[in-house]
Amino acid sequence: MHILIVEDDREAAAYLRKGLTESGHAVDWAADGDAGLYQAIEGAYDVLVIDRMLPRRDGLSLVRMLRADGRTTPVLVLSALGQVDQRVEGLRAGGDDYLVKPYAFSELLARIDALARRARPGDTAASGVLKVADLELDLERRRVTRAGQLIRLQPRELRLLEYLMRRTGRIVTRTMLLEQVWDLAFDPQTNVIDSQISRLRGKIDRDFDKPLLHTLRGIGYRLGDEV
Repeated sequence: MHILIVEDDREAAAYLRKGLTESGHAVDWAADGDAGLYQAIEGAYDVLVIDRMLPRRDGLSLVRMLRADGRTTPVLVLSALGQVDQRVEGLRAGGDDYLVKPYAFSELLARIDALARRARPGDTAASGVLKVADLELDLERRRVTRAGQLIRLQPRELRLLEYLMRRTGRIVTRTMLLEQVWDLAFDPQTNVIDSQISRLRGKIDRDFDKPLLHTLRGIGYRLGDEV
């Protein structure tokens, strides 16, 4: 899944980002309400995790604006305010779930998974499966198959594959992968992308007749069943 965290507490955001990334998800972060609103509108996210108390624009105001704009991305509101009327206010503002701090990370992860399952049931990506030709990624189980054959991937390879599958048919540059999958600034000297792409290609293409992962020299990469 692709998740946006809107949280002004850097330590809390880093904790969430680390846990979600280790669980195989692609994670972006915004440090205030205005930045969060912009990213939520411009990005393609499966779930938004929004802290209630934010600078520049509070979390509930952010959610109300998203709903008023017709945005239906599931929202999990995080807050230290846990009274019944406060939780009700968060849900009535447009939040799909409300989790009171402090919380167990396992519960937060389970709630995120539940929100993604419920979202847009007609959308195969939101309902849990990404497909490109005969390649399938079950987002909930973190399970990859091609032509029904199980393919075992490491967490980073899963993140890379998910990122590529969500952009099927589109060119993805090395800079995009470094920033979105590795959270690194562009470094023209690094070969981390080339080596990871090579390993991923070996797993999803090597034993099959038709290659899906293509390299466009000097440009980037593209996942799809046509060159």
